[in-house]
Amino acid sequence: MARIRSRPKKWDRFANFAPGAALLAIALVVAVLAAAALTAQSTQLAIPVIPAGDANRAVEAEARADRLAEAEKRDTDLQLYDRIAERVRAGENYYAVAVEEQRARDFPVQPGLAVRLPTLAFITAALGEWGMIVLAASLGVATLLAWHYRLRDTEGGPDRIRFILILLVIGALSGFKPQYLVLHEVWAGMFIALALGLYRRKAWFWAFAAGVLALSLRELALPFILLMMVLAWARGNRAEAAAWLGAVLVFGIALSVHLAQIAQYTSAADPASPGWLALRGLAGWTSNIVLSSQLHLLPGWLAAPLAILPLLGWAAWRSWFGLTGFLLCFGYGVVFMIAGRDNNFYWALIVMPVWFVGYAFVPRAMASLWHSARGQ
Repeated sequence: MARIRSRPKKWDRFANFAPGAALLAIALVVAVLAAAALTAQSTQLAIPVIPAGDANRAVEAEARADRLAEAEKRDTDLQLYDRIAERVRAGENYYAVAVEEQRARDFPVQPGLAVRLPTLAFITAALGEWGMIVLAASLGVATLLAWHYRLRDTEGGPDRIRFILILLVIGALSGFKPQYLVLHEVWAGMFIALALGLYRRKAWFWAFAAGVLALSLRELALPFILLMMVLAWARGNRAEAAAWLGAVLVFGIALSVHLAQIAQYTSAADPASPGWLALRGLAGWTSNIVLSSQLHLLPGWLAAPLAILPLLGWAAWRSWFGLTGFLLCFGYGVVFMIAGRDNNFYWALIVMPVWFVGYAFVPRAMASLWHSARGQ
């Protein structure tokens, strides 16, 4: 009896690949995953090597507990943002406070981009700790609802809503937790996720508003804005493209004002930050994702390929939503290869909420490539 194969799904980009193209795609996937494993940087905190034995296992357990306790401590960056918000709440000038507090911790204030945009400090000062927690919970619920309704109308979405929403929650919880709510990347990443969930081709304003909020919190959201502008132009929606372009231009003016304000409180004597053009290659991409997620609990050689694998799923999702997710994740991955030092790994939090969604389509993508390669 002939083997019956399920009908290819319309949303499955790889279902109708020619055998040669499928083999080439499989080879490319294997090569990228192997390269990620080979170039993986260690993501484990060093602990003493302890010989095997019952007594030594207790020592090892204690060392691991100490390591975890140390990781839970509020680091200098978080203390900095706490203090800035506290002083802004007391009525002090944001720029004077930010420069003074960064100097006190030996943080560079040159160039001006080393000082964060003031938006989150003002919001935190106005709402306080519990207000920020309520706002975070509200934003999380709103994002889940937006994605739920968006997926119901997207090719391939209805069959995988539960899996996608679970993966969305897993990605979001990597940074969106009470102790990290002063991190600008965390909020910008959630607003980007909300924008993707809210987007409709003929009703794009609320997605646009969420994207602008992300940009006002962290300039690292600019690639997302540019991507949305290009895709709107490709769809033929000139009004939407003009809106995204307008947001870029207004942000450019606002950033210039921000830098001018910082210049009033700094001088040439202030030490400059090391350059952000680090050219770390594939290891920079994978280490950012691993260290910003629960993948850091795995060995580096395993965590690095798993950090890349969601792109295969995003690429297989043949829809505008899938294309947007793929270009978003791939684009930021390239940025991480080029820019950012090792200690800037938290930049990946800006895409972490949506990153692992691609896992929902990886099994189908691999099966489609395999069947296509066999000519089935």
